[in-house]
Amino acid sequence: MASGKRPQTTIVHAGSHPKQHMGAMNTPVYRASTIAFPSVEAIQDGIKNKFDIVFYGRHGTPSTFSLEEAMAAVEGGHRSVAVPSGLAAIVVSLLAYLKSGDHLLMVDSVYEPTRSFCARLQSHYGIETTFYDPLIGAGIKDLIQPNTKVIFTESPGSLTFEVQDLPAISKAAHEHGVKVLLDNTWSAGHYFKPFDHGVDVSIQAATKYIVGHADVMMGLITSATEEEWLEIKSASAAMGYSVGSDDCYLALRGLRTLDVRLQRHQETGLTLANYLKDRPEVAKVLHPALPDCPGHEIWQRDFTGSSGLFGVVLKDVPQDRVVAMLNGMELFTMGFSWGGFESLMIQTSPARARTATSWDAAGPTLRLHAGQEDANDLIADLDQGFKRLNGEA
Repeated sequence: MASGKRPQTTIVHAGSHPKQHMGAMNTPVYRASTIAFPSVEAIQDGIKNKFDIVFYGRHGTPSTFSLEEAMAAVEGGHRSVAVPSGLAAIVVSLLAYLKSGDHLLMVDSVYEPTRSFCARLQSHYGIETTFYDPLIGAGIKDLIQPNTKVIFTESPGSLTFEVQDLPAISKAAHEHGVKVLLDNTWSAGHYFKPFDHGVDVSIQAATKYIVGHADVMMGLITSATEEEWLEIKSASAAMGYSVGSDDCYLALRGLRTLDVRLQRHQETGLTLANYLKDRPEVAKVLHPALPDCPGHEIWQRDFTGSSGLFGVVLKDVPQDRVVAMLNGMELFTMGFSWGGFESLMIQTSPARARTATSWDAAGPTLRLHAGQEDANDLIADLDQGFKRLNGEA
């Protein structure tokens, strides 16, 4: 696809090659493990170029390559690698750059499974992890050690939604030869272009907004350069990670509507956030687009939009009232993940997953995902929920 197209156009056309597939707009599902070679010479050449051709099903098929090409174009990177889940994408990316004796700087507001994996890195692989304040910005330079190899970022944070100063962090990192990895799932690579801000590797749980329909598990890793891509692809291949072509097809189909879906998630999310900040039961709304959210000025500078995921801090209230509120919700489903068509709401516990910073909140915290339902219906559902929270229903 020609460069210079606007993001909305890139989302629709990147990775689409009808002429290669008998005119089919969508790359068909190639179900394949064994690939037949016409000669000894061909198979020997294939071994040398196994990451660039259809060589063996585990390394990818045309279905995989179309998705990876499209994702790289959306994020503005060199190339992408598809793996079976978002956590798999994090694991591959970390182990591509870290070995025994190395040091990792990990943001304190990170997705909890990533934090858990850091404990395994230390106990099983001898890789030390230091957690840091998500709002540290250029101050990250003071934490870089001679053996620091990676700074891992997640912006906004999974539960508390601090927005990180990626340009400042990347500048400090690169001055010391350190790689910057970003979990970019919240923006889906559409509202934040990582490689314009110094990131080396962008990671997404494609399970969320890329797939968009709550029915496929997948991770996508996009690199800034060919060198980074080879590191990631080699690590992924060595670990035996691969994704099914049917899942790639569904992810690519979901990607085509990413722009219009995110617009609805954004609009509904902001409507709900503004409704909630005026509720007497709410102490604070954690939404990067709101001025009082930590890092809002960075979000305003670096992002072009917001998604549907945000947090709410309630005023102090008995836990049984929170349970009553959540158990009675009609449209807000309780469930992990997000990014699908459905609205979600769960209670969270940010304080237990902090070591470098403290999380002091007035009361219980909730995480909401604004789905594709009508905003007025969601507000009506919340109205009834607050009645239960107040003991009125």
